[in-house]
Amino acid sequence: MRPILRKRFGIRVRELRKQAGFSQEAFADRCGFARTYMSRIETGGSNVSLDAIETLASALNITVETLFKGL
Repeated sequence: MRPILRKRFGIRVRELRKQAGFSQEAFADRCGFARTYMSRIETGGSNVSLDAIETLASALNITVETLFKGL
C-alpha cells in the first residue's frame, strides 16, 4: 500500500530541498515558515495549503507541476 499523498508530498519536498542544498532550517527561512512547520510538511504531518505549495515551489525555483511530479 502506498503512503498517503501528504506523506509522499513531504518526501518529495525533502528530496528537492536536499538536492537544492538547503538545510531544513535555511529552507524554512527562505519560505517564511517556522522550522517546525517545515518538519511537519516533510513528515506528512501537515496538510499543506495551496498557498504554501506555491511558496515551496517558488523557493525551489520550480513549477508547482514539477513539485508534484511522480506523486
